[in-house]
Amino acid sequence: MGRVKIKFPAENPLYTATIPVRIGDINYGNHVGNDAILSIIHEARLQMLGINGYNEMNAAGTSLIMADVMIAYRGESFYGDVLSVKLYIQEITDYSFDILYHISTSRNHEKVDVAHAKTGMVSFDYETKKIVAMTNDFAEFIRS
Repeated sequence: MGRVKIKFPAENPLYTATIPVRIGDINYGNHVGNDAILSIIHEARLQMLGINGYNEMNAAGTSLIMADVMIAYRGESFYGDVLSVKLYIQEITDYSFDILYHISTSRNHEKVDVAHAKTGMVSFDYETKKIVAMTNDFAEFIRS
C-alpha cells in the first residue's frame, strides 16, 4: 500500500506555532490521537492567520474552507510534550493553496518527528456557497 509522503520546501516556514499537548489530546494508547492531530493543525492554521488579524471567516475579505487533508503519522507524542508546528504554503492559485505542516517535539534533548500533514484550502463565499478568488492582500500574505 502506498503511504502519504509530504515533501517540505527548503525555505523557512511562513509561521511556526507552539502548541502544548492537552490531556484531551491523549487517546486510549496513552499518546496523541489521530483526531487530535487534525485539531492541532487547525489551531496552528488559525494562529498563522491571526498574525495578520485574519481568521477562516475573514481572510482579507473572503473566507476559507478546507477541501482536503492528508496526515502521515511519524511518531508518538505524549501529554506534557510541546509541539512545534512549522507551516509552509505551496500550490497557490487564484482560488486555493496548500498548507504543509511539519509537527515535531523535543524529548530527552532529541527532536521527535510526530506528523506531517497537508490541507488544501479554498477561498470561499459562505453566503453564495461558491468558490471565489482570493483578495490581493491575502495572496500577498501567503506568498510572504
